[in-house]
Amino acid sequence: MLSVERSIPARMNQYYVYVMANIPRTLYVGVTNDLERRVSEHRQASAASFTGRYRLHRLVYYEATEDVNAAIAREKANQRLAAPQEDRAD
Repeated sequence: MLSVERSIPARMNQYYVYVMANIPRTLYVGVTNDLERRVSEHRQASAASFTGRYRLHRLVYYEATEDVNAAIAREKANQRLAAPQEDRAD
C-alpha cells in the first residue's frame, strides 16, 4: 500500500498530479484520475519502461484538483522544474 497517500479520498472527477522518485532522485511527473492504481502500475512496470528502468517506485508528492486542465498544466510546470538544467555559457 502507498505510504504518502494513505487517506486519499476516492472522488469522481478528481485528478492528481504526482511525482515518483528513486533513491538517486530521478523524478517522474504524471497526472491521473486514480492515484493508487497508477502508483501500483509504476511499481509493477517492466524494465523497458521509464519508471521500470529507473526504478521509480516512491511516491514523493501529489496534489489533487477537480479540473483536468489545471492538472495537466501543473504536470507540465512540474516537468519543467524536474528536468535537468543545462549549463549555459553565455
